[in-house]
Amino acid sequence: MHSDPKGSENFGPGSVAKATGPGPVSSGGSDEAADLARARKALLTGGVKNRRLDAPSLRHALVDLHEFWLTTKGTELGIKPDCGFAIVAVGGLGRRELLPYSDLDLILLHDDMDPAVVAQVADSLWYPLWDAHIKLDHSVRTLPQALQVAATDMTAALGMLEARHIAGDVELSNLLISGVRRQWRMDIRSRFDELITQTRTRWERSGEIAHRAEPDLKSGRGGLRDVQLLNALSIAQLTDGMPGLGPNSPGGGLALAHRRLLDVRTELHRVAGRARDQLRAQDADEIGAALRIGDRFDLARLLSESARTISYSVDVGIRTAGNSLPRRGLSRLRRAPVRRPLDEGVVEHAGEVVLARDARPKKDPGLVMRVAAAAATNGMPISASTLNRLADNAPELREPWPKNAVNDLLVVLGSGSRAVPVIEAMDRTGLWGRLLPEWGTIRDLPPRDAVHTWTVDRHLVETAAYASGFTTRVARPDLLMLGALIHDIGKGRGGDHSVVGAELATAIGNRLGLWPSDVATLTAMVRYHLLLPETATRRDLDDPATVQRVVDALEGDGTLLDLLHSLAEADSLATGPGVWGDWKSSLIGELVRRCRLLMAGEDLPQPDPLAPEQLAIAEEGGVHVSLVPAENPHTYVVTVIAPDAPGLLSRAAGVLALQSLRVHSASLGSHAGSAVNSFVVTPRFGTPPQAVLLRQELIRASAGELNLLELLDAKDEEARAEQWDDPIQTNKDSAVPVLYSQAPPRVIWFDAPGDGHAILELRTEDRVGLLCRLAAALEHSGADIRWAKVATLGSSVVDAFCLDFGEADTRAARERVEEAVLAVVPVPQPKKKED
Repeated sequence: MHSDPKGSENFGPGSVAKATGPGPVSSGGSDEAADLARARKALLTGGVKNRRLDAPSLRHALVDLHEFWLTTKGTELGIKPDCGFAIVAVGGLGRRELLPYSDLDLILLHDDMDPAVVAQVADSLWYPLWDAHIKLDHSVRTLPQALQVAATDMTAALGMLEARHIAGDVELSNLLISGVRRQWRMDIRSRFDELITQTRTRWERSGEIAHRAEPDLKSGRGGLRDVQLLNALSIAQLTDGMPGLGPNSPGGGLALAHRRLLDVRTELHRVAGRARDQLRAQDADEIGAALRIGDRFDLARLLSESARTISYSVDVGIRTAGNSLPRRGLSRLRRAPVRRPLDEGVVEHAGEVVLARDARPKKDPGLVMRVAAAAATNGMPISASTLNRLADNAPELREPWPKNAVNDLLVVLGSGSRAVPVIEAMDRTGLWGRLLPEWGTIRDLPPRDAVHTWTVDRHLVETAAYASGFTTRVARPDLLMLGALIHDIGKGRGGDHSVVGAELATAIGNRLGLWPSDVATLTAMVRYHLLLPETATRRDLDDPATVQRVVDALEGDGTLLDLLHSLAEADSLATGPGVWGDWKSSLIGELVRRCRLLMAGEDLPQPDPLAPEQLAIAEEGGVHVSLVPAENPHTYVVTVIAPDAPGLLSRAAGVLALQSLRVHSASLGSHAGSAVNSFVVTPRFGTPPQAVLLRQELIRASAGELNLLELLDAKDEEARAEQWDDPIQTNKDSAVPVLYSQAPPRVIWFDAPGDGHAILELRTEDRVGLLCRLAAALEHSGADIRWAKVATLGSSVVDAFCLDFGEADTRAARERVEEAVLAVVPVPQPKKKED
């Protein structure tokens, strides 16, 4: 008898026979499976009534054919009910997904029969298949042996979870199937980490199907192995069989994605003429035609859609399973998960972003973007149930969008790589396409050249993630991130995608409610996003006409030039390895430098004028605090008018931060000896405090009863301590401490009118109480703040302070101030160490 190719010892001479065997056994012959081989060939070549079967019908026919042969052969060998033998199928035959050239995975199970009888039965079953050149992966085991293998070998256990009775003693087969499943459920606590480690190792080895030119349909991320993983988690009762996505989601849900991958792999076998898991580029057109999908690009799009659907479902399944397991080790000592407020109507529970109990999705259009912003900011996944509930109930955002919704979108885009899983989850559940209807045309759209790593939609998200690291280079970080997100939105529609995309950008900008001038800038970014790289790499930069052409196209707009410069770098980095390098960087940098020489200098920041009613209150003197609703929901204007004194701005901003009021913009001036500070704020959650409470806290802070900086530091420390540490999180580096930023801070100095006056413009990322800390740093460094203009654009901050140095306006004084300012802003996120 041939040994098990897996090296398993299936029976030994010490076994005690409990029966005499199934009866007379034929010796086997070289042509006993020849009819099976001929029938297989006929099915594959269309020889059955000269009709070519489609992929699903072919699989079903192959399953029926092999089951018929095995049951017939088993009956011939005496493998019948109550005989002590059973033929059990695993693998493709066990799942009823037998592919043309897949191995036949079989277990000959016996009830501790006489070794001689077992050997004779096994030889009579296996030899005909070998002689017919049918690939066979076989084993011969008793029930205890099979259970022992399943308990120690993860791969074998996953295979036996899909076992199915074919012939013989059905009770024996049922004992194996139920025993393996019961054992799997009992041992999953101790085996879960091994299962996830094995899965991640497989993903690292095989890559992502959605973004590979020649994907591994079986083992790649989003492939058929992942569907089997979900089935294993379902059998362990840790998650349901179809987590995450249903049939109404983009892509048609998990079941359809699974079926499509099976169809492609079936045709891949038929085209290749042998077992193959990796789809080669030269076979794609033929497979696409056979499945009536189209050409290789249509096939690539279908694969991306299916693989990303499966990937999202696997993420949800693993996360749900991990949360279902009891805690082990020191984690058992932690308190049970609590619901921690993140934003209005949004809380964190067990490491996921979920809706608060009092949230009303049907009546709160901005809730979708608040959930997304909370997830991206905190580096947490959005609960699948929350996404499904929002998809089913959340109304469309009115046009133009409320400013809070636009700000939350900018927060998502400004979170860098943490935005990618958030947008991916929203897109797979239909929410992202609802926000940006134009997205549907580029969703899963494959690139037309090999230099691009990602599909078009993922490329846009990656570009925005890179652009978040350049926000401090430009005066308008909000437009940079929006432009990065939609710069290729015109692809897939025919014609010049820059021209088509510019028209779409205008519609998107108007939908978001941007100012007309900002809509024009966003449109120009999309229209000319290739202008700098194409001109720098294809034209003579020493020719004055080359530079003039660029300046004319941009109408001399220096802000637009800076935006396009940063966008060009982000676009190149998101395209693929080696697209952005020193040569390209130096050429574009030189072109930009020459263009700036032809353009006018930047305008100085200017203070906002004070309203007449503010002037009147300032002339009265005293401390006045008002809080009134602004135009947008959940937004308020807080006005603080008090005697002008050092530290007032810092104290006012600190009180607002401690009351969980986020400052979106601020305008600070003075009149008649009083400071007039106006803040546009939103509460983190709930309703804002009363103005009288803010006034009382401001007076206490002025009297030294509140140490605002210490309290803010404690708030920062609390936020860092609450970062979720998820041992099974797919991206373990997604959650970063709150003091880290995507982009390095930048300080720009301008000379201002007036002796000893200078304007400091700070570009950085926001943090809790940043304005309070900045004002305190400026005041402690000896600079008097004459006026200030503060703008928070998503997670980016552009603050301008007019400082009065008196007679000390020297380089050393500015350096001292700059050092103090940079000491309180978020620092760039450390680079991840390469393995």
